[in-house]
Amino acid sequence: MIKRVLDTVVSAAALVVTSPALAVVAVTIKATSPGPVLFTQERVGQYGRTFKIHKFRTMRPDHGGLAVSGTGDPRVTRIGAILRKTKLDEIPQFYDVLRGDMSLVGPRPEVPEYVAQWPTEMRAIILSVRPGITDPASIEFRNEGDELALARDPESHYVDSILPRKAAAYVDYVKHRSLVGDLKILGNTAKVVLFR
Repeated sequence: MIKRVLDTVVSAAALVVTSPALAVVAVTIKATSPGPVLFTQERVGQYGRTFKIHKFRTMRPDHGGLAVSGTGDPRVTRIGAILRKTKLDEIPQFYDVLRGDMSLVGPRPEVPEYVAQWPTEMRAIILSVRPGITDPASIEFRNEGDELALARDPESHYVDSILPRKAAAYVDYVKHRSLVGDLKILGNTAKVVLFR
């Protein structure tokens, strides 16, 4: 209950405080690239329920291709590269938190095809909580794009190497989560984003 109250209060305040920045980003995306301002995608949430996640669009609308992207991916727009580097593309997810689909802290939500790759036991643990905007794995894999850019086959590398490591981190978070721990994760995330 306390966690949900914190999620609601913080996400609502964040949307209000960042509203000027949201407007500037939205106008910039629209002015520099054809297509919608927001990117939505089906992700798997708590208890296996799917929901639409919201982000600022960072790729061309007709990009196609792989579900993952490394640093320097030509499908990413110039503005999109800046948004990804600064994590500004993630701000619309506060709306998903406000709706109750996500939490401020929790395992990052994956697409159904990648959730299906998790071992059954791990999947049950990970999906027992709301997915989050950030978690320890988000901090650990903050330079994931650089690792994928070096891979010969980025998608295979994600599925075979990164996804299992993330899943293990998700399980560890769920088993040891606490309100104090969540506050520490939020603080560490802020440090990484602001002083990277």
